[in-house]
Amino acid sequence: MKGICRFFVSTTIIATLVFSIGLAATVNAATDKDGGKDKVVFIHYKDGTVKPAGGGGGKAQTYTFLAKGVKWKALPVTYVINPTNEDGLSSDFVATAISGGAEEWDAYTSDELFGSYSMDVNASYDGGASADGRNEIVFGSYLDSRVIAITTIWGYFGGPVQYRSIVETDILFNNYFSWGDAAVAATKMDLQNIATHEIGHVAGLGDLYTTSALEETMYGYSTQGETKKRTLNAGDILGVRALYGN
Repeated sequence: MKGICRFFVSTTIIATLVFSIGLAATVNAATDKDGGKDKVVFIHYKDGTVKPAGGGGGKAQTYTFLAKGVKWKALPVTYVINPTNEDGLSSDFVATAISGGAEEWDAYTSDELFGSYSMDVNASYDGGASADGRNEIVFGSYLDSRVIAITTIWGYFGGPVQYRSIVETDILFNNYFSWGDAAVAATKMDLQNIATHEIGHVAGLGDLYTTSALEETMYGYSTQGETKKRTLNAGDILGVRALYGN
């Protein structure tokens, strides 16, 4: 597994905001404001292109959170998929891979996290703009060829814990990579593998970088041919249950 999720606001990490709201993984997330909402962007980099501050050592962890007490309060989460892609993948394949990633998280919680989804070729990634009220998952071009995927999360991450919540998310899969089923073609970036990881952010989980977390879906590195993130590991399950119950 190689690659890393990190967040930039105007190309600079805003560390003061990270500490002010207690974000768990300071190397990969920071916040901005968007119409009164907090906004976090996770950027998933490919192998060897970006290294996390402090390397892969440090205290062993099996899960970490976006921020303390931050999760969806209104469930289940519905989402919109734009299946348009440059790899000739069918709409059915795209929908099955993405919904399979969502259902993997759902399988381990008492709450129904993810509900119905719809297909819309007009759905777009709103990460650089304001929230539009839809949780959208799309393919698109991104100027940095190191970037595999991006997840933007809007919500309220500060103040009393009972008022902290996620209210909207968008995911972009970078068309620079060739997407598909890596179990069939190892040169492909596996769509379900990356979708399951990014949907973990949607649920409220952060990235992991210690060697003890190599098998976790939320380990922050990915590469072509990898499929192990399709299924949750023990730490991922503990994390999602800590947020939403067994």
